[in-house]
Amino acid sequence: MAIVLRDARKERGGLIRSLFARKPIAELLAEGENPQGLRRALGAGDLIMLAIGAVIGAGIFGSIGSAAAGQVDAAGNVIRVGAGPALVVSFVLLGAACALAGLCYAELASMIPQAGSAYAYSYATLGELVAWIIGWDLILEYAVGNVAVAISWGDYFKSLVGDWISIPVWLTTGYRTALLSSNPDVHGLLQNAPQIGGIPILINVPAFAIVAFITWLLLLGVRESARANNIMVAVKLLVLALFIIMGTQHINTANYHPFAPNGFKGIHQGAAIVFFAYIGFDAISTAAEETKNPQRNLPIGILGGLAICTVIYVIIGVVLTGMVPSKNLGTAADPLAYALNATGMTNIAKIVALGAVFSMAAVLLVFQYGQPRIFFAMARDGLLPHWASKVHGRYRTPYITTILTGIFVALWSLIGDAGETYDLTNIGTLFAFALVCIGVMVLRHTDPERPRPFRVPVVYFVAPVGAALCVFVMRGLPHLAWVRFGWWLAFGLLLYALYGYWHSTLRRRTGPVPIEPPPPISA
Repeated sequence: MAIVLRDARKERGGLIRSLFARKPIAELLAEGENPQGLRRALGAGDLIMLAIGAVIGAGIFGSIGSAAAGQVDAAGNVIRVGAGPALVVSFVLLGAACALAGLCYAELASMIPQAGSAYAYSYATLGELVAWIIGWDLILEYAVGNVAVAISWGDYFKSLVGDWISIPVWLTTGYRTALLSSNPDVHGLLQNAPQIGGIPILINVPAFAIVAFITWLLLLGVRESARANNIMVAVKLLVLALFIIMGTQHINTANYHPFAPNGFKGIHQGAAIVFFAYIGFDAISTAAEETKNPQRNLPIGILGGLAICTVIYVIIGVVLTGMVPSKNLGTAADPLAYALNATGMTNIAKIVALGAVFSMAAVLLVFQYGQPRIFFAMARDGLLPHWASKVHGRYRTPYITTILTGIFVALWSLIGDAGETYDLTNIGTLFAFALVCIGVMVLRHTDPERPRPFRVPVVYFVAPVGAALCVFVMRGLPHLAWVRFGWWLAFGLLLYALYGYWHSTLRRRTGPVPIEPPPPISA
């Protein structure tokens, strides 16, 4: 019996070691230098523009309204309270959390310039099981997050062309949006829309169309995609500057009182939703294998882009909540255009809507760029089928995963709701950020001698505080977001158990650990 128990313990210990086996950093670096792999074409300036393209988008043009005013469901129940004018404090809180996480990203990105982002970092520091969880989790950030961006793009597109083109409402509103809306007019579409077999036909054609266009653009290659992003970022910065200049002239200081109508609870919950505005900065790390001199340029791109965007957010928050009462922003699908219209600047509102269309198209481009490269890295490790790691012979892009991601996002955007995808995206991204912070500390212990082109200063303060702040912001999300996140992780672990564990390239070299009951005791 003692021998059997000892063998069982040994087997369990072997299984645990197998699940948390780490991929050698040298192997990750070698993969990034494969001449048949992705093409290195991006400099530091391109990365900063990608960061601005990813970060300034649906968060500032869409979710900022709900963060300021709060959110209620179709029955009028309060889902979360708003920050009010103290929204700027929410931005500062998030800026601090993301700055600490960004420092950790910069150290790992300079050490492991690989396309997998937090997935690759976790594989090298925390082991395969955690890497799988992060890779699965990043789908929430990129693919699911892009659903919200596409829907917000559609809202601004309607605001832009509404005076010139009459599009039926049932062709610009997703079924879930109508079902969950607290706006009686939108909710009433369930009864008034065309029906097939008693099911209302409510689809968001503009959201579907923009995802299809961005997917086609990404198939052409990284250099072409970066050039398109640079143009869109330039347009969005000009439009935001116009909003600030014109909005400053219509600030009513009475709108700043009360500054924090719901106290710190409102600031906390406002930060939890407007965190969507920050999630894009880590998309820069997915460009590692397509970056020239990544050890130098990745930290510049990550930290430089984050700093610029935080300053812009704080200024926009001050101007927006000064123009109109923050409580009026909750039901506005396009809060910046709403504030301009409310203060009589209808022509400027059209220009801002045009800028938002460009802005969110840039976010779509960067996120649709990032997700296929996560799949690409996971497939290269055997955790996903091999065909997901194929690179186009001419364009040198992961074309199969780019197409599949585009189909997934486009179809969900056709019927989905932005609000519920914001929460899923935020909780998944915050979880990934926390693990990256932990990974930096782990790697300082497990591989202290490895060269670090960029080092996190005061790492044993920055990393744990960064992880703690991310978890704190997560706690501000609604209970339903946690439930859905739990189910998402459970489904991901099931896929890993059925496929990833048995096909892992790392495990093939050592052999899988058999999962069998101990042999019977012989007489």
